Amino acid sequence: MRFIVDIFIAIAIAAALGIGSAWYVIDRGAVFGTVTVGAWTAWPASGQPDADPYAVAWLARTGEVPLGAGEGIAFTATADSSGRPLTAACDYTVRGQTPAARLWTLAAYAFGDAGGAPAPDRSSINSRILVRQPDGSFAIALSPEVQPGNWVPLQAGRNFRLVLRLYDTPVTTGSRLTDMVLPEIVRGACR
Repeated sequence: MRFIVDIFIAIAIAAALGIGSAWYVIDRGAVFGTVTVGAWTAWPASGQPDADPYAVAWLARTGEVPLGAGEGIAFTATADSSGRPLTAACDYTVRGQTPAARLWTLAAYAFGDAGGAPAPDRSSINSRILVRQPDGSFAIALSPEVQPGNWVPLQAGRNFRLVLRLYDTPVTTGSRLTDMVLPEIVRGACR
């Protein structure tokens, strides 16, 4: 009888650990194969046929469609370059340069929106409409209030995340991902 109780306890512990770890990974996002560059994180293998099962489950849960290796790569930021969470109560500047890409987009997504839907109105900017400095760098203002120059509006009072998608870029190969430089996210005035 003691043997059966021990087996039951072992099965209960294994089930709790398995379900708990699966829930944690699916709730927090893909954790295997992540690449972090500054404040930006990418999951390059998430759009591939051999993606790990946790990444597949996370994508199914969120409804996001990943970019395939031949299409490009998407980087996500939920904090500024100093590590503070992004909130629309503050203004931000995304500045610097991006790696070579045929096209890139930067979009602000409010948390809590179904499927990561963008904020109302225009909530993104792309490399084709961007005004650059003479040296090729750029500065993009993120704020709920209208800003001059490159501006992405934010939904007032909402936490958000930034998604930088690089389309048709040579940096999708693993060795180049850790060597790249991505724009920094600098917090400005807060309300």
